[in-house]
Amino acid sequence: MVKLKRGTHTAYSEASSLRLRAAWLYYNEGLTQKDVAEQLGISRTTVIRLLDEAMKRSEVQIWINDSIGDCVELSVKLERAYRLDEAIVVPAPVHGDVASLAKNVGLALGQFLSEAIPDDYTIGVGWGRTMTASLSSFRPPRRANCKVVSLLGGIVAVHQTNPIDYTWRLANQLGAECYMFLAPLLVDSVETKRNLIEKCGLDTIYRLAENLDLAIVSCGDIGPHSTSLSEGWISKAELQELIDAGCVCDTMFNFLDRDGNSVDHSINRRVMSVDLDTLKEAKHIVLSSGGAHRAVAIRATIKRIGCNTLITDESAARALLELAETSPPIQPPASSPQRRQVPER
Repeated sequence: MVKLKRGTHTAYSEASSLRLRAAWLYYNEGLTQKDVAEQLGISRTTVIRLLDEAMKRSEVQIWINDSIGDCVELSVKLERAYRLDEAIVVPAPVHGDVASLAKNVGLALGQFLSEAIPDDYTIGVGWGRTMTASLSSFRPPRRANCKVVSLLGGIVAVHQTNPIDYTWRLANQLGAECYMFLAPLLVDSVETKRNLIEKCGLDTIYRLAENLDLAIVSCGDIGPHSTSLSEGWISKAELQELIDAGCVCDTMFNFLDRDGNSVDHSINRRVMSVDLDTLKEAKHIVLSSGGAHRAVAIRATIKRIGCNTLITDESAARALLELAETSPPIQPPASSPQRRQVPER
């Protein structure tokens, strides 16, 4: 793995728009909404709408300075404890609900990626709420000769997370080639998986995944409120089977125990995703996930595939540091002597 270098250039294509003028006058000049409306010749209702949209697009970002010192300290401790190139820790949301966590951590992920991706990169991406949330702050310069590769299949009924939309939007904003993983997330048998890879063009995805410059992934916990269960991708019975098998983590719909090993369950053999042993060969891995309840899952993912850049929130950071104090040190994942993308019969 190599350390990813970040530049400092961020491009905003709408710098002269009415929305940003309204935001500048309100936040930087201290004008009231009424004064902004009068100066721009628009209604106060329009000003409110513009300010709200600027916030949602992350063109306006508000930081509470008192908490930044704590987050920086946690970042340094995480880097030492987990042998990271960089840890980015954001303040935990007040309520700690799933949507707020995804939004906060995703915002930091989008900002990081806006600065970090250079030309000529092959980028593998997973999907999830946090990664979808990153699109609101993803404002990169257009890059030359980049490829964005989806690392796992999709779902039929889309609720909050659309994996195809995420991959496409990320590639589109970079000006990159886009490679879709056009297959179901889960198939009925290993034989079906083999046929889809060998006979339906997915072998291109797997070949590209063997030489990733950057992999961007997230992970989820296993329990009553897990994304896999709440979105209907697995049943309650399957969830209980996974828990009984020692599962604590969902990484790209690969189910792992607390030591990062794949649990013995048929789902792990039928999931349409790039193998985690291939993923860990990426030159730089970005792992983005938040919440204290996901600390065990984050640690398991790091043990399995490694991590260069961890983006998380302060509640997860504190829980991860507690785990580091009570668990054996994490060793870098061993390189696979041979990649085996297509499952054996």
